[in-house]
Amino acid sequence: MEEYKTGCRILNRDIIKYIAMAAMLLNHIANIFLPSGTLLNEIFLDIGYFTAITMCYFLVEGYEYTHSKKQYGIRLFVFAVISQIPFQMAFQHGGLNMIYTLFICFLILVVREKVANQVLCIVLQTVLVLVTILGDWPLFAPIFTIMFDAWKKDEKKLPLAYVIAMISFGLMNFMNATYIYEDLPIAILSALGSCVGILASGIVILYLYNGKRAEHGRTISKWFFYIFYPGHLLALALIARAGV
Repeated sequence: MEEYKTGCRILNRDIIKYIAMAAMLLNHIANIFLPSGTLLNEIFLDIGYFTAITMCYFLVEGYEYTHSKKQYGIRLFVFAVISQIPFQMAFQHGGLNMIYTLFICFLILVVREKVANQVLCIVLQTVLVLVTILGDWPLFAPIFTIMFDAWKKDEKKLPLAYVIAMISFGLMNFMNATYIYEDLPIAILSALGSCVGILASGIVILYLYNGKRAEHGRTISKWFFYIFYPGHLLALALIARAGV
């Protein structure tokens, strides 16, 4: 990825991942427990949008630096399977979970690295992008991943990935908001709010991330996200069913 300069870059990869998990938790609390259209629901949802794009960035970085891409892919696949029942319990629909989407994004990175024929490479990437329609963060996550991979060594273009992400995601949320709110200014504010999490991710990654891992507890941090994802979904689902 890009060269990281000193100065205000005070956050390592593990701290950012913990922030991303906390943001994701708020988003899921909003989706499961809070009435749609309320201020607190909007705030929690918008904070949670920090997570997906951040994890796409770290997926690209992890793919580049991992000791075993095969084990990386297997780990994503296994936890995508483990997470599916808790995901369905929590959200009560037939879609596939976010780790499934990240696994498809991983396959896109494999294609981009291994397939030399340009036409075939584009076709396979297109198919994989479309396959994410079955999962959480469809289309957006693989497109974020492709942009990060294409521009990972370009300090000028990497910020452009975040700008494109904010504009595209904001426009989608504006269209959704026009169906929820009859008031156009409120729909615009809702769309702008949906960009906050992505903007925060851009600030953190581009200006605060030092490119390092934590000095201690690396093994715990490595596995914590994989375990936290199905674990917190299961906990939220059980709380919802208990009527707490």
